Amino acid sequence: MTAVMPTSPLLAIVLGAGKGTRMKSAVPKVLHPVAGRSMLGHVLALVECVGASRVGVVVGPGMDNVKTEAVTQLPAAEVFVQEHQLGTADAVLAARSIIARHTAEVHLNRDGRPAQCIVLYADTPLIQADTIARLQQALNDGAGVAVLGFHARDPSGYGRLLTAADGALTAIREDKDATLEERQVTLCNSGVMAFALPDLLGVLDRIGNTNAKGEYYLTDAVEIARAQGVRAAVVVCAEDEVLGVNARDQLAVAERLWQQRARARAMAGGVTMIAPETVFLSYDTAFGRDVTIEPNVFFGPGVTVGNSVLIRANCHLEGAKIGDGVRIGPFARLRPGAQLGPDVHVGNFVEVKAVTMGPRSKANHLAYLGDGSVGADANIGAGAIFCNYDGFRKHKTVIGDGAFVGSNSSLVAPVEIGAGAYIGSGSVITKSVAADSLALERSTQDERPGWAAKFRAMMGRRS
Repeated sequence: MTAVMPTSPLLAIVLGAGKGTRMKSAVPKVLHPVAGRSMLGHVLALVECVGASRVGVVVGPGMDNVKTEAVTQLPAAEVFVQEHQLGTADAVLAARSIIARHTAEVHLNRDGRPAQCIVLYADTPLIQADTIARLQQALNDGAGVAVLGFHARDPSGYGRLLTAADGALTAIREDKDATLEERQVTLCNSGVMAFALPDLLGVLDRIGNTNAKGEYYLTDAVEIARAQGVRAAVVVCAEDEVLGVNARDQLAVAERLWQQRARARAMAGGVTMIAPETVFLSYDTAFGRDVTIEPNVFFGPGVTVGNSVLIRANCHLEGAKIGDGVRIGPFARLRPGAQLGPDVHVGNFVEVKAVTMGPRSKANHLAYLGDGSVGADANIGAGAIFCNYDGFRKHKTVIGDGAFVGSNSSLVAPVEIGAGAYIGSGSVITKSVAADSLALERSTQDERPGWAAKFRAMMGRRS
């Protein structure tokens, strides 16, 4: 997102009281994730990006987990409870105290211009900062109300934006209350509205509930404000940007649209994706330049990738820090705490968790590295395992610079392998090994010449 510097202090009110029964979930709708972050988290990141000086989040009764998420994502947010589900205007008025404080502060400290307030929805996670900037600009240009609209491919069910010949907004008509002529209008209301009114609370308090649902519609503020001589404006964005998520299929659409944007940004920044549609990013995935990503790669939250990195097909990465020149995969898994230094190689069917790998170290095949560190220029052979868990606690394995761990070795933590040491293949190492030593742990090999031929002959007679 591009940060927006508001010309007047901005209050953002995020409505998140809807239960989302169509989601068929015990989890409140707004906590369902898109790209590894809750929908509420996306909207709070947006209002933080645009520089809102105050943020109010409106939740329903008993939605303690939504309250927790709000203050986790944005500690400065104030949470308000809408006790009864009586419509969008009622939801905004649940945050009456923050509106009053914001209005009073701006009146005292500014040049007499009305305070700006924007109302957003926690289930609409795809709105861009530049769109909010255009809403603010409409207010700066003299509108008292600015409504975010879109041209719907199918307007059925949406509120219609009714405009005058000069393009000014005259009213918002809910679908159930619209006439047949009004239902032919394709310019629809997203629900997102911005206000610059001297007495916003006074306007909200005048909204009645004489509509078909018997609710208090925030959209009625347009006609009330216009009756007071206030100009109302429409700002138009793409329909996809204001997608509201009410069911699982819509959540999947939001994920798809978010991923398309993120892939495009990554490729514009110098990332090569051989099959972009098969690469999935998280909200905080960060890339350097000249990164190449093969098909079917998934990035969970907390991944940063340096320059000139190659990530081969079918890898899963989460919570990992990847240095310049690293080679990963195919079929590798990096879990939280994996830190790969420059020019590290992590190969096929290798899992790394909470391990720092020093420059040029390698684990090329079929290994598990959990809890510990690997020094520079060390080699971890195929089938090697860091035995980090004793059933109660995790323990660390430390591999020194230049050490060589032979194939099919088990290192039982806590254990330290000194710099330059060798671990013979097939060993189970339970004690620390000194630098430049060779450690072997095997039973004596017993060979019986001719045994196999005699065994086959015996078994053949029995058959």
